Amino acid sequence: MDHYFKNFEHRVPPEPVPHSIPRELLYQYLATCNLTLGLWYLWWRWSFALNYDALWFSLPLAFAESCAFIGSILFTVNLWKVKDEPKRPAPYKLAECVEETTEDRQLRVDVFFPSYDEEPELVKLSILDAKNIRYPHAIDINIYILDDGNRPEMKAMADEMGIGYITRDGNIGFKAGNLRNAMEQTSGDFVVICDADTRPFPSILENTLGYFRDPKVAWVQTPQWFFDLPEGERLPQYLSRRLGKWSAPIGRGIERFYGPVTLGEDPFVNDPQMFYDVIQRRRNWANASFCCGAGSIHRREAVMEAALRAYVEQITQEQEEVEKQIRLLTKEHKVDDSVSENLRNEILFDTEFTPYKFHVSEDLYTSIVLHSDQERGWRSVMHPNVESKMLSPQDLQTWTVQRFKYSGGSIDIFMNDNPILRKGLSFKQKLMYGASFWSNLSAIWNIIFLACPIIYFLTSIAPVTAYDVTFYLHFLPYVLTAEIAMMIGTWGVAGYKGKTNFLSFFPVNFRALWTVLRGRKISFPTTPKERQTGRFIGLVIPQLVVFLLSLFSLIFAWVGHSTQSWGSYSIGGLVLNTFWIINNMMAMWGMIAAAFWSPPPSELDEEEASNTEEVKYGV
Repeated sequence: MDHYFKNFEHRVPPEPVPHSIPRELLYQYLATCNLTLGLWYLWWRWSFALNYDALWFSLPLAFAESCAFIGSILFTVNLWKVKDEPKRPAPYKLAECVEETTEDRQLRVDVFFPSYDEEPELVKLSILDAKNIRYPHAIDINIYILDDGNRPEMKAMADEMGIGYITRDGNIGFKAGNLRNAMEQTSGDFVVICDADTRPFPSILENTLGYFRDPKVAWVQTPQWFFDLPEGERLPQYLSRRLGKWSAPIGRGIERFYGPVTLGEDPFVNDPQMFYDVIQRRRNWANASFCCGAGSIHRREAVMEAALRAYVEQITQEQEEVEKQIRLLTKEHKVDDSVSENLRNEILFDTEFTPYKFHVSEDLYTSIVLHSDQERGWRSVMHPNVESKMLSPQDLQTWTVQRFKYSGGSIDIFMNDNPILRKGLSFKQKLMYGASFWSNLSAIWNIIFLACPIIYFLTSIAPVTAYDVTFYLHFLPYVLTAEIAMMIGTWGVAGYKGKTNFLSFFPVNFRALWTVLRGRKISFPTTPKERQTGRFIGLVIPQLVVFLLSLFSLIFAWVGHSTQSWGSYSIGGLVLNTFWIINNMMAMWGMIAAAFWSPPPSELDEEEASNTEEVKYGV
């Protein structure tokens, strides 16, 4: 696989966006104005703008607008301010990182690389980079391959490279079970969690262990960076390659008028900078930045202690439920003490202790457990600088499966162990976690937003009383301030593709929601690290249907209005819904184009790809 990486080794990660207090204050002002205007708009919308002749249409849209506004409130709270944790010198001794200890020794750090079916050559590159980790003081660093595949060739490679090799019989709990097994066999004070393709930078420990001088810091998350994202192809080069050299001047002429046009740039919108540099980084002020697995550093004491608390809580809860059933059957007010003790011992015997909960989103779940520990008051830190690099999903199928897991795991936690109702979390933390879970429910109202302009164009029935001046006086200030506030709040990070991607994500998000509601378990098989070949048109049929329906209804309405042959459209309604439906079509087109995307021929010639026939969601 070496030839694949050679094309990207020269790339360097983006620097975090510099914090600007004037820009932050401007964002807070604009966001406050936007939320005020949003309340005004929704009050008017529900009180005076419902179309009582078509409530079947008007009420769902008002509901969707209200749900989206709740999301805006949560997002505003998330982006409210930047409060980076001050960097501190790298610690030398364990005593500098804990409150009370009799041990005066150097730090011990374990670096874990969980693996299941990845190629040894891929893991080897990660190990080589891990062996280059530097530190300003003497430190005991131990690197381990956690091989859930139990492969002799992986064991041989570990022995050859002089690192630890840990395996087990079976792979219960997937990655979480793999990590638990490794925690039982190692003793590092801090644990660095990597994926098989995570290649840590030499600076990862010297730049992050200083945060642990605060004995309440439980983990530090560093931004994930996909160093192999396609850079795309400028329009003149693309036309020249596709149509011939004669077409290049056409492309240059378009760019001279419109500006640079790049095709094939990050077709799956994998760039995580918006998530880490904006969303996660701005949760530091509320102590609510959560763990995302790869690239995180954990204090072993915090993980084990929180796991013990969760273990006791689980056993107590199960015992209370069983004793409640016994009392209902026996009509007794209290279960006999000896029966209660035997019952507890039986539950203890049947319940496994799991430092990392066996869950598809074990990292998020662990974050919630640690943040809600009132007795210890554990803190998290989002480190702003990239300290490792990894591979991006290489095709739409891999992307779809990965997003399904993330969304399904979050919804499962929200439905079955809602952190908003969990004791121990502060109000600010509940708002932050609520923002994450609320966004995963967005498929419900996004479907309404996609359908509404289509319905209007096909029927000429308006979901509001009228698209008149009064409507625009309420609607435009709200929408324009939202866009301007978003632009200022995310300054320095491209956001448009992320927003359209969020809209086009509705089929996967909806499937994840439906899976959880049916009580189906979502597992987490490893994400393929090689590109799956083929055209994935089957994955974008919902988006294709929305795109074609939108295009047809747009033409239908304008032709009907121009010829006066059908419909009773207003100019205000046509203009608004035209902008609306074009935005929807652009969002769908990005996903449709990704289904047909393939690397440029020069990369395809060297690419090691594997064929596949269907998507395995892991349900």
